[in-house]
Amino acid sequence: MRTDKDARGGRAARSDESEEASGQMETTSRVGAQAPAAEGGQQVPSARRTVDGYLLAPFPWYGLDEAFTGPRWLMQVGTSADGAVEHGSIGHGDEPTVRAESAEDKERFAVVVTVAASPVRRSADGTGLLEATSVSSAAWLAGVGLLSFTWPGQMDHSLRDNWLDQQTETAWVLADDLNGPDWSTLSLPVDGVPTSFHYRESEFGWVLAGSTQEGGHVGAYGRGMSAYGLGFAMIKDIGEYA
Repeated sequence: MRTDKDARGGRAARSDESEEASGQMETTSRVGAQAPAAEGGQQVPSARRTVDGYLLAPFPWYGLDEAFTGPRWLMQVGTSADGAVEHGSIGHGDEPTVRAESAEDKERFAVVVTVAASPVRRSADGTGLLEATSVSSAAWLAGVGLLSFTWPGQMDHSLRDNWLDQQTETAWVLADDLNGPDWSTLSLPVDGVPTSFHYRESEFGWVLAGSTQEGGHVGAYGRGMSAYGLGFAMIKDIGEYA
């Protein structure tokens, strides 16, 4: 099922809907919201930790480079309507909870989002065309991923959906204007090569996005870990994460 807004006004898809990231990809699972949250914001682990989807990807996965020595963990891949893997996430550091009111200042994590390089193509239902993926795709997916682990203090549970929709619209607009004033430029190594990333900070954490020499796109988001000292590298064997 397609989202009910077009490429200029997209919104975040719920976990049982398909999504289009900046009008550029149609997926059946939402990046960032890798598992349904139980009451109180605790993650339900049964929805995660399978390497099968990652192994089906026709593109390489990226994570933090070997300078990071902390825990690494699988999250979830995003697939198109025909089952093709289009993007996915790898977590590093502390596994965040959705409702982080008490732990927000203590959790230290960074999530790396890999987005396949895809050309302009026809949608799975044959009704239109999907734009090529770009750095904006990675920026939007990373922005929504950060929001999925954010719950503002003092907010009632019943209001979070409305808040999430509003913030997702903002993330969409920001990702569509990477040269705007909300973004700065940050040079970080990708496979040892200095690479330019678009970077922004918010009260919820930070988001960055760039492209690899392989032609794919990398986004990242985090909280409690500085983005300035990070480096990214192609994962040689994703099977080791199982």
